Amino acid sequence: MERAYLVKLNWLSCLPPPPPPHLLSLTISPHSPTPSLLRSSFSAPRSLSTKRSSAIQALMDASVSSSPKDLPVGLDAKTEEEYASLSSLLQEFTSIPNIDKAWTFKSNTGIGSQAMFSISQANLLANKRRKYALSANISKGSGNSVNFQWSPFPVEMTGVSTVVPSASGSKLLVVRNPENESPTRFEIWNQGHVEKEFNIPQSVHGSVYCDGWFEGISWNSNETLIAYVAEEASPSKPTFNDSGYKKGGSADKDCGSWKGQGEWEEDWGETYAGKRQPALFWIDINSGQVQPVKGISKSLSVGQVVWAPSTQGLHQYLVFVGWSSNPRKLGIKYCYNRPCALYAARAPVYASEANDLELKESPNEDSPVLNLTQSISSAFFPSFSPDGRFLVFLSGRSSVDSGAHSATDSLHRIDWPVNGQLSSLKIIDVIPIVQSAEDGCFPGLYCSNFIPNPWLSDGCTMIVSSTWGSSEVILSVNVLSGDVSRISPTDSNFSWNLLTLDGDSIIAVFSSPVDVPQIRYGYLVDKEIKNAAWDWSDVSSPIFGCSAKVNSLLSSRQFTILKIPVKDVSECLTKGASKPFEAIFVSRQSKKNDVCDPLIVVLHGGPHSVSLSGFAKSYAFLSSLGYSLLIVNYRGSLGFGEEALQSLPGKVGSQDVKDVITAIDHVIDTGVASPSKIAVIGGSHGGFLTTHLIGQAPDKFVAAAARNPVCNLVSMVGITDIPDWCYVETYGVEGKTKFTEAPSAEDLALFHSKSPISHISKVKTPTIFVLGAQDLRVPLSNGLQYARALKEKGVEVKILVFPNDVHAIERPQSDHEGFLNIAVWFNKYCK
Repeated sequence: MERAYLVKLNWLSCLPPPPPPHLLSLTISPHSPTPSLLRSSFSAPRSLSTKRSSAIQALMDASVSSSPKDLPVGLDAKTEEEYASLSSLLQEFTSIPNIDKAWTFKSNTGIGSQAMFSISQANLLANKRRKYALSANISKGSGNSVNFQWSPFPVEMTGVSTVVPSASGSKLLVVRNPENESPTRFEIWNQGHVEKEFNIPQSVHGSVYCDGWFEGISWNSNETLIAYVAEEASPSKPTFNDSGYKKGGSADKDCGSWKGQGEWEEDWGETYAGKRQPALFWIDINSGQVQPVKGISKSLSVGQVVWAPSTQGLHQYLVFVGWSSNPRKLGIKYCYNRPCALYAARAPVYASEANDLELKESPNEDSPVLNLTQSISSAFFPSFSPDGRFLVFLSGRSSVDSGAHSATDSLHRIDWPVNGQLSSLKIIDVIPIVQSAEDGCFPGLYCSNFIPNPWLSDGCTMIVSSTWGSSEVILSVNVLSGDVSRISPTDSNFSWNLLTLDGDSIIAVFSSPVDVPQIRYGYLVDKEIKNAAWDWSDVSSPIFGCSAKVNSLLSSRQFTILKIPVKDVSECLTKGASKPFEAIFVSRQSKKNDVCDPLIVVLHGGPHSVSLSGFAKSYAFLSSLGYSLLIVNYRGSLGFGEEALQSLPGKVGSQDVKDVITAIDHVIDTGVASPSKIAVIGGSHGGFLTTHLIGQAPDKFVAAAARNPVCNLVSMVGITDIPDWCYVETYGVEGKTKFTEAPSAEDLALFHSKSPISHISKVKTPTIFVLGAQDLRVPLSNGLQYARALKEKGVEVKILVFPNDVHAIERPQSDHEGFLNIAVWFNKYCK
């Protein structure tokens, strides 16, 4: 309509008298370009009577009113109504906020404490996540009761990349990374205002890392220095002008010259495109002086920095994680199989006799940077105990040694020397790798991070979140004895995520597939008793509010965690690989007319990750549409011991496929699902399984959805950021040594036999593909080739490509449009 209106306005001043009626056959629609023929033909007299103008106006209005409605490709009037209704409901789910981080501080009054929560929420119009902060005063009453008094409104943190409070809570660092070549901005806040502001130019360093992996920002003990990880300043590029290469180059922009590209430098793959080198810096918040930490090899990418304890009269050290780029950088996102170590570099301060930290000259290039963990292949997430006696860290050595991208963690301790002598430090095992646990027992450590201060007041107990089967739980770990206790409720299948500690109490979030997140406050019933029980109180919170409609839909659903026996157990299987695996089953609380809802099978990626029994907005949305969900944690998933996990490499496309089919048959045999209406969805390796299943079991599924799926290992191995993954998952542990940048014909033949595309001749399931064009993990061409091959053989296919999305496809607009189309697709074939 807008286009037709603009055409009319342009014409009114220049139309000649209309031609005879028999010559007038003009149709204007929103699809019609402005007709050049009419512009040239009607170029004469510029006057037009009112009567003639009215006639033309009426003619054009009638023409526009009779034009077809401008609908998006693939929609008709009926499906547009469904599209609009589902989009509105999906928005109600995705607008539920997340708590990203939380901190607690001592109250100014000395009574109770204060908490600050960093919260994010999808902002569809901006296509970003809106960030804001909300505070609460925490007070405790009689009988261990607790009360949170929330501030009236949250405060939006526009343009903020991250915030890091000091240990005392008296200062707050706010980092604002630029989106262009502007400086990075550091702001130091106190309780009332900004104390200092520093703009750090690109010539010093690029953006500060806030990615959760290389990320590391640490205040020193007297809160005058901050160590952090930022992108190393870009090397100079060759300069050219109209005469050719310009000697000496130029740092200034000059319209008479241009910058060349220089030598290509490798990055760390998926989500790190354009990032070359994470490097270590410190800033003096009094003077604003910024310096790189010297002596670190250029072959090391660094991250996760913490200040070591200060000792009177001795130099202080920074402890950080280093990843070597030799022989080359491979994708590191979601990949814990990259060798890494803890290093110590001398900081530019030492503790004086007055026990203050004095700033000295920076260590020179020859100052030794010490590898603290040479005897172990992986060390990350360093954390010092409050008294400085222990340095505790996680290790992914099982991943590194086997080649699996993620596996069972181990926890280790170093007794930190009081004399500052860092040579010959002994690594002590705290939690070893658990191969196979007895039913109900600790299955091993699967920890994705540590909170900034995970320590109880006894100085030797850490509180961490970890995966336990299909749930996330909260554990207490005594780093001296190695005792591990599950302190979140053992009678709950909900998932519990640790947010922060409040002294010796815990602030956590718990949720389920059918329950939105809620805050819980945990405390020891009797601190004096060993292995004392923890009690958990409800906390009324304004954070996770959702609409009455969402609440009503979720209240009609239920979930359970199923134990699925392994079929065809052979003698060659390890004990752990022979144990039942799990699936989360979400369903209506009571059958409608004694008929089972259509079933959606949900498959996680990795393959060595896990689907947790927590709230997932997109899948809660699909469930609310009247679907049962079967969320399968096939063997190879995290949370079930190392033997079960390591049973999958070398058997992808067979063992995992059989496990999924076994889980489907289980819910059909028990009468909670019907075999007639089953859909399947998965991303990455879950997409690998999705496309395998519709090929290996072509009569089982009426619809499928694949998000950035692995479809052809042959074409993937040469262009992915993790070619070693193709070898390990295809060959098993021997794939680690077989890996080469130049696959043999034998390799390629095996890759093809393991790939979903080898079964494509049998596929007949209508399939929707949701793809990210910036995906470096499973590049766009992999899913496109498979989708085109399906189209070629007449299978109904829909393809959505998001030009600016990476592997996760999690930008708010892309996530929304992707799951909206998946819902419409499933409704078309399942309802």
